[in-house]
Amino acid sequence: MNDSSKCGSRSPEIMDRGGRPLAIDIECATKSNPNYRTALWTGEYLQVTLMCIPVGGDIGLEVHCDTDQFLRVECGQALVVMGPCKNDLYYRRKLDSSCAVMVPAGTWHNLINIGQTPLKVYSIYAPPHHPFGTVQRTKAEAQCSEK
Repeated sequence: MNDSSKCGSRSPEIMDRGGRPLAIDIECATKSNPNYRTALWTGEYLQVTLMCIPVGGDIGLEVHCDTDQFLRVECGQALVVMGPCKNDLYYRRKLDSSCAVMVPAGTWHNLINIGQTPLKVYSIYAPPHHPFGTVQRTKAEAQCSEK
């Protein structure tokens, strides 16, 4: 086994390797990602992105009409809110490390960093939601690219 694939003193190289087989320490990759959003793997039917949400930040209230989403918190504390429309976010849960969230297509949702450290999350979209190779250093950069 190649030691560079283990989580240790060396961080994995983070880049979109979609379309090719990939085995990676997802916890280490997620924790070492400094960007708001980095696409790690974009395939035809699935996408994995890594996210770093600053203290007090959030992903922003959003809905993906044709995409289911899985979110896993690797480091930090978050509040997830979800519901059928912007004005009915009845589902609210506090999350710690190792918590996961499933967001059905068509569900409005937001993930808010309520901790004292950056929130490190990975997300799985099915089908993919962002273009291959997406790297967005900040939320503002992400919002500009989605207009």
